[in-house]
Amino acid sequence: MKKSIIIFSGLLILGIGLFALCEYFWQKNNNSPAPIIIGGDKDDNGCLVGAGYSWCTSNEKCQRMWEEYCPEFADAFKIENFDDCVSAGNPVMESYPRQCNTKDGQHFTEEIGNELSLQDKIILDNPRPNQIITSPLTITGKARGTWFFEASFPVVLTDWDGIIIAQGIATAKSDWMTEDFVPFEATLTFQTPTYKNNGSLILKKDNPSGLPEYDEALEIPVLFDIK
Repeated sequence: MKKSIIIFSGLLILGIGLFALCEYFWQKNNNSPAPIIIGGDKDDNGCLVGAGYSWCTSNEKCQRMWEEYCPEFADAFKIENFDDCVSAGNPVMESYPRQCNTKDGQHFTEEIGNELSLQDKIILDNPRPNQIITSPLTITGKARGTWFFEASFPVVLTDWDGIIIAQGIATAKSDWMTEDFVPFEATLTFQTPTYKNNGSLILKKDNPSGLPEYDEALEIPVLFDIK
């Protein structure tokens, strides 16, 4: 009996020892490296490169180039239009059309076409300027009766290069023989461009005379839903 107890105790101690030894080597070979802190790398000037900071010699400090103007960064982040201004993180004024001001005093206005100059003749409810559109597109709004001829007027959709990708007819939803505003509706079916996502929607005043002095058109920028 004593002999069995001694053998059992020895095997138990040996097993515990082997387990401890295996655990030691497993921990040694599987220790994970110290976690990398995002934004922790610094350049020679002490700027947190990983957090987007760079040294601006002119301002003598670390700064994010899209948050604060620095002459050295101007060429790399040249802002030429409203979209560039917004993408750079500059504040946008919620006016109509919207306006954006850069840190160095540049001013940009969002392109909305010529709808403001024609708002006393035709008003577009859908789509709005710079709206993302898909096919089929339902176009609604109201126009003076003088914009129609035989209760209709032509509608055209172009891609970024001015190439027509759809055209149709907008029809009056009530009596058009008036100088007051008349609601209209049109539907365009088109194949979504695959190259650039910008285009134009053009609503032409019907001009049966063919005389250029009577031509008018509402044109707004639209965006295609390119996947």
